[in-house]
Order: sequence, then C-alpha cells, then structure tokens
Amino acid sequence: MQPFHGTVSALLCLSLLSPSGLVTAQVAAQTPVASSRPAYRSTQLQGDARILHALSRFTFGPRPGDLEVVRSIGLDKWFEQQLHPESIDSSELNRRLAQYPAMQLNTDQLLYQLPSNALIRQAVNGRLSVPTGEPLQAIYENQMDRVSARLQQQRQQNAPLPQQTAAPASGMNAPAMEGQNEASPNANPMNRAGDPASQEMMSGSAQPSPAAPAQPPVDTLLTQDILGLPAEQRVSRLVSMRQPELDTFLKSLKPKERADLVSGLSPQQAELVSALENPEATVVDELIAQRLTRDIESSAQLQEVMTDFWLNHFNIYLRKDEVMPYELVSFERDIVRPLALGKFEDLLEATAHSPAMLLYLDNASSIGPHSIAAERAAFNASRRPANQRQAPEGLNENYARELMELHTLGVNGGYTQADVTQVARILTGWGVAQPQRGGGFEFNPNRHEPGAKKVMGQKFKDHGEAEGRELLHFLATRPATAQFLSRELAIRFVSDDPPQPLIDRMAHTYMTTGGDIAAVLSTLYHSPEFWSASSYHAKVKTPIEYVVSALRASDASVDNLRPVANALRQMGMPLYGCIPPSGYSWKSTDWVSTGSLVDRMNFALALAAGRLPGIFADWAPQPQDDPPPAATQSSDPIVNEEARLEAALIPAGLDPATRTALLQQFHDEIAQRAPGAAVVTANPNANPRRAANVLQREDQLLAGLLIGSPEFQRR
Repeated sequence: MQPFHGTVSALLCLSLLSPSGLVTAQVAAQTPVASSRPAYRSTQLQGDARILHALSRFTFGPRPGDLEVVRSIGLDKWFEQQLHPESIDSSELNRRLAQYPAMQLNTDQLLYQLPSNALIRQAVNGRLSVPTGEPLQAIYENQMDRVSARLQQQRQQNAPLPQQTAAPASGMNAPAMEGQNEASPNANPMNRAGDPASQEMMSGSAQPSPAAPAQPPVDTLLTQDILGLPAEQRVSRLVSMRQPELDTFLKSLKPKERADLVSGLSPQQAELVSALENPEATVVDELIAQRLTRDIESSAQLQEVMTDFWLNHFNIYLRKDEVMPYELVSFERDIVRPLALGKFEDLLEATAHSPAMLLYLDNASSIGPHSIAAERAAFNASRRPANQRQAPEGLNENYARELMELHTLGVNGGYTQADVTQVARILTGWGVAQPQRGGGFEFNPNRHEPGAKKVMGQKFKDHGEAEGRELLHFLATRPATAQFLSRELAIRFVSDDPPQPLIDRMAHTYMTTGGDIAAVLSTLYHSPEFWSASSYHAKVKTPIEYVVSALRASDASVDNLRPVANALRQMGMPLYGCIPPSGYSWKSTDWVSTGSLVDRMNFALALAAGRLPGIFADWAPQPQDDPPPAATQSSDPIVNEEARLEAALIPAGLDPATRTALLQQFHDEIAQRAPGAAVVTANPNANPRRAANVLQREDQLLAGLLIGSPEFQRR
C-alpha cells in the first residue's frame, strides 16, 4: 500500500491513540498466556500512552518527533526540564520573535513610537507636541488626519438638520456626507507576506480609520514604480506620502501587490509600514502575534501553558481603554511569563502593582472617603453653585472584590462584603502616574484612606502602601487560597471535576513551600489521579488549545498568524478578548456545541487543504517503494483508497465505531469532491505527477478529518 507521509502518521500516533486501544493492548502484552486468574488490568497509563498524556496536558500538543524525544531522555527528566524553562534552548524562538520589535519596548516607549488614539487626540487639540523628524512625524500626522476626519464626521452627524423652506431640487434634505469608506489595512506584523483572505484587523478591535473624500484612482504606473523600488527607498516613498494619499494608495493594491509591498523588508521596516496606517492596531497585532508564536514554536511549553493559565486567572480585557494594549505588553512580558512557575505571592504582588490591573479594575480611580484628596474635593465642590457640582470620585471596590473572589480566596473563601470594603480602603492610593503617557505604579498618600482596617479578623495598621503589601501576603498564605488555586490547576490539567484528595495534596504542597507553583505542579505530576486511565483524553480542548495543537501536530509552517487569530475569534476565544474579569472557562461544557464543532471542523479542513494564507503543512505522500501486487487491487478504485486509509487508522488503536465513521466520511468526501479521482491512483498507467497530486489531495482530506475528529479535540 501507498505509505502515508510522516506528518499524517504523526497525527494518528501522537494525537488519536485511545486508552481502549493502546492501554488494553499493553496490558494484554504483559499478561501470561496461560492463567486461571482473570487478566489484571492496570488503572494507570503505561508506556507511550503515559508520554502522550503528559505531552497533551503540559504542552499545547505534541509535535511530530516529540514522543521519540521524550522516550529517549525519559519522561521524568523531560518534566523537570519543563519546570526550569531557563535550561531550554530558546535561540530559534527568539529569532522568530524578532519579527515583532515593538514587543521589546517599555510602555512609555511604545506609546511614543506607536501612539494611541488618545495621544493622537491630544496632539490634534494642541496638548501634545508632535515629534519632529521622519518617520515618526509621518506616523503622528497621518493618524492625526484620520482622527480629525472622524471627529468632523461625528460633528456633522450630530449637528441638527437645517430647516428647509422648500424641498431641494435633488430631493435630499441634508448636505452630502464626505466619503466614509475605511482604509484597507496594509500588510502588518501579523502578516509579513500579506493576507488576501482577510481585510479586517486580526485583533478585531482596532477602530476603523475613516477615509478622506474620494480620491482619483491611483495611477498603475505609480504603483508599479513604488513596488519596484528597493526596500529602503520603498519605505521612504511611503513615509513621504500624506494621508489621504497613502490610504488611497494602500486601498488600491491587489493581494499580490500587497505582498510585494512588504517583500524584503526588515521587521522594523515592516512595522513602520503598518504603523503609517494604524499605530495602535500595530501594537495589538504584534501583541497577539508574539503570543501565538510562543505557543506554537516554544520548546519551553509548560511555561507557555502556565502563562496562558495565569493570563486567564488574572484576566485583563484588551479594550478596557485605549492604553490597555500597551500596558498588556509589559504585563505579559515582564510579570506573568517570568513568574509563571515561581512563587504565587510574587506573582500576586506584581500583578497588584501593574498599571494594567490597576486600570482594568479601576483601583487607580479609587479614593479613600476620609483621605486628604476626598476632603479637598468636598471643599472645592462646596464653593461651586449647586447646579455645577459634580459627584466626587469615591471608594471603588472592583479590584478588592476580584482580588479575593478570583485571584486568591475564591468565592467560598470565608470573606464578607465588609471585608471587601476594608480591602478596598487598604488599597486606596495605589494608582498609575500619567496612565495615558505610559507611567508606572505610584502610591499617592493623599488618596489613601487613613486609620486601621480589619480584614477577616486580621488587623492592618495605618502604614500607607505597606498596608497593601501586608494584605497581599495575608491573602497569598491563606489555606483557602491554596485550595482555590490547587483546584483551578487541577481543572486545567486533570479533569473538569478533579478528585478532592488530589486537591488536598496540592494545597498541602502550596502551604509547605510558600506557594511554589512549580512544586504544586510537581505534586500533580506525581499523583496517581493524573495518570489514571480515566483521565486520558478526558479534557475537551479549549479553542486556543485546539488551534495551536493542530498547528503543532501538523508541523505547519506559519508565516501569517492572522488566520489563527481569526479562527480563535470565530470559535469564541479571542486572545485578550474576555470582558469579565473571571476569564474563559476551562470546562468542556462551555466549549462543546454544534456550532463550535462545525467551526473546528472548518478550521481543520482549511488547514489541511492549505486554504489558510501563509500557513502550510506538507501532506505529500512519500514515494512508493514496493507497490502492492495487482492481485490485491480491487476493481473499485474507491475501495482501494478506503483500504489504504484503514491501514493507516488501525495502528492508531481507534475503536471500530470511530474507524467506521472516518472511513464513511472519507468515502463521501472523495466521491463528492473528486469523483473518479481514485481511478487515477488505481490505474498503473496513470501519469505519476497527476497520481501524486490526487494522493496529496486525499492525504489532505484525511488529515483534515483527523484534526477535526472527536479524538483530536480531546487532550
């Protein structure tokens, strides 16, 4: 039979081995032939099933060859390496991450070089000086023109209609509006090669830039002249264009021309081209791109899985305000990822001091009711006329509530509403210096509530900022926090309803190690509950786990991350897109529905067929060394193809019902999409190139069915 390409085989062997097929076979192989006793059946995973289970839980999914690597070095040694990501070579990953230069900047540098729309509005109103010198000046001025046009449109839309004394000849009762077509986004850091399949920003959150009045078509010779320039001159030409000329030019480009526009550019040049059109969207795109690149490419997979876990645990919504994308860069890079496997108290304190968290949960605007700032505000208000007085800022309990309910103790952690109020009082004064300019944490004593406070029976003296640090230590060391975090980790790594004895052991490790996250994970790893055969393939993948595992299992070459981000948004899990602070659910009930399964199958078939721009997986069949004798061939060519497929499915240990369903689906797809194609592969006189193409299409279809199968959607 025609052998399948190694990547298809890897999908079968790495991702679809079922416990009923593999574990039973291993136990049977170890059982004596002659015995009067019933065969002993171990409840623990063994051999390769054990390795695959660890790979599916502690990574975003195995890649071809991972099974053999772990088998050669030993599973325990591999896990210890994952607990210490600093010991893992990341040179290749860093090379890929160099495509996103903005992700190396501090928040204030990001805002200066890629200004937010809030800063642009300040520049429009004359409250912010525009940097001099190209290309930075061009970035500011282009965006200022777009913002000005948008503001003008809003004023026109909100203006009252003029009274008409007589019907105008044209039949219209208002002046014609200026053109409102959006400027099409050019190639950006999410897609260095251009993406003809999608014209929306990958993040789905960038505000559209209204175009200026309609412009004449761009001269074809001008377009070819610009595209034919060397990279540096090409970028300089774009920098010299003013909006709306630049937007008109970019809108005129065909997909191939868009790819040519950024061809040969350095990461910095490609970033500049994107920023000339929309600097804020450039930050969002690079933020999402670097995250997906790490998830797909990193060898320190446990660190990335735990980064995903903590970003969800300390969830921050990308579009809380216009500065949030900029703050999230540092929040993830400097806080969550470096501390993902460290001490929880360090992570808790770092998030509590981060501008992203203080802004997202409104603690930066909280004022103690008896603070100096509150007294001043009340005095100033009393001097104004009653009809001009504004309600003063007051105590905000948002962060205090989520700190206890979501970040530490859990909803059943033993606190009351009075405790929430006291925590909010303790944290008054914790704010951000000049948030729109990228300022860092600051403690403002004038906003801090004076006096002692009491939380859950623990008294906190009036120590200013130190009160908050004492509070965080108190919360991080509570047994309720140990239980809550251990349960959340067990849900993520073991099952939707993890056994309480496992949670208790993990919580005990937490308490005895001072909240060491790596030690808690080690306890989970060495627990019998984790290795139980009932846990194998018991978790349904979330969209991020499913999409990334598909790319890893198919060993795909990913040069364009826009389709990946679009797929996550379609499946209901856009990165940084969860609005409630509770984050996304890890449980299967929230991700299993008819619509979601259709979305996953569509993604699987598109990936396998090469219909995702910039993403390529090689399913080409290997050359046939020993063709089967003619006597083994059926007169029905589709039967021959089914036999070839079944020969590949049997080693996977799939149950008969699953194999039958895949065979039937394969049969229907072949008959519908390429009727008579199998005749080519059955005909010994067929053109070899045509036969190879047919086999490749069939392998693509098989790969798509496997990636979309119920087994692959479990981990």
